[in-house]
Parts: sequence; structure tokens; C-alpha cells
Amino acid sequence: IPSDTTKIRDSAIKEQESGLLKFGSMVRIIRDPYFGKIGKVHNLPHNPKSLESGTKTRVLEVVIENDNILTVPRANIELIEG
Repeated sequence: IPSDTTKIRDSAIKEQESGLLKFGSMVRIIRDPYFGKIGKVHNLPHNPKSLESGTKTRVLEVVIENDNILTVPRANIELIEG
């Protein structure tokens, strides 16, 4: 089989990976209190964390300007692809 198959497979893998959160991914926070802040993923803790509201959810840490690190529910961010 020609190597074109390899190119198609590699392209499909890159497309799948493009929507994944990983260390260094650019994200925008889409909920208060940090609505509109843009930063990079600093950490993706595996275990759910308790929030101020008392709920437990999966979170990520985002580094924003001034090197501040925010802990944000994963549902409250959108991935910026570029």
C-alpha cells in the first residue's frame, strides 16, 4: 500500500489531538469570576477538587498575566487553537 495511507493516518491523529487539553495549551476562561482571562494550562490534576461552592469537579490550573495561577473547573474554559 502506498505511503499515502501513513499521511492520512498521521493527519487523523493530529486532528484528534488538536482538541485535547495538555500542558501549555492556550485557553480562555468563560465563567465568572475570571471571565475573559486568557492563559496557558499549567497543570491538569487527575483527581476532582472541592470548590468554594462545596461541589467536587475536575479542574485545571491556568497561568495568566503576572504569572498568577488560577484553579478553574475544566467546564469553565475553552481551548484556543492556533
